[in-house]
Amino acid sequence: MSRAPDFNRLARLYRWMEWFSFGPWLALTRFTFLDQLTGCRRALVLGDGDGRFTARLLKANPAVLIDAVDASSAMLRALHRRAGAEAGRVCTHLADVREWKAAEWQPPAGESATAYDLIATHFFLDCLTTAEAAALAARLREVVAPSALWVVSEFADPGGWRGALLARPLVASLYLAFGWLTGLTVRALPDHASALGGAGFHLLARRARLGGLLVSELWSAGPSPEDAGGGSETGETG
Repeated sequence: MSRAPDFNRLARLYRWMEWFSFGPWLALTRFTFLDQLTGCRRALVLGDGDGRFTARLLKANPAVLIDAVDASSAMLRALHRRAGAEAGRVCTHLADVREWKAAEWQPPAGESATAYDLIATHFFLDCLTTAEAAALAARLREVVAPSALWVVSEFADPGGWRGALLARPLVASLYLAFGWLTGLTVRALPDHASALGGAGFHLLARRARLGGLLVSELWSAGPSPEDAGGGSETGETG
């Protein structure tokens, strides 16, 4: 297993690096399904960086308790600060998610150890290989409620000329930059859809932005949309 990338020195600059690179688009992608998460009570947020999604989730859902896991101590401190007055509902864990065992996951003091009903990974799975994403999804499937939701934001290859001329060169340049800045060794987007699907999660909805370069997805640990008589929602937003 490769060493976890070190995002500590980027913690204070991360928001501005993101804005100058993509404007508001990454933030919009993160928050696409936020209004569908207000009924969740125990959330596991992995690699949320400086905590913008965590802060928004706390405001949108006054009952949710959050376990936030990150390999960067500086990012976790930034996340905790951003949570502000709601920081008491967040328990931070400094760990490499690839090695963190389910047995180590503990609820906040005074709370019962109920199963997670929400997982959030925003621009985090792209730090993993497909095999690592699959192993993570399989482990998480064992600790979530039967109808748990998993919200994903990621870069994607839209295929066609957009993929060949825009998406693939851009994603390759991002991997090179973050490899230099953090020591990240991954150089290609993982097939996160096969990783989640192989672990028993089912896609409920998918929204694309910037011609398919960015995607927001909502997955469920419950029955597939076909089994339930429905279908997944897809489309381009923005």
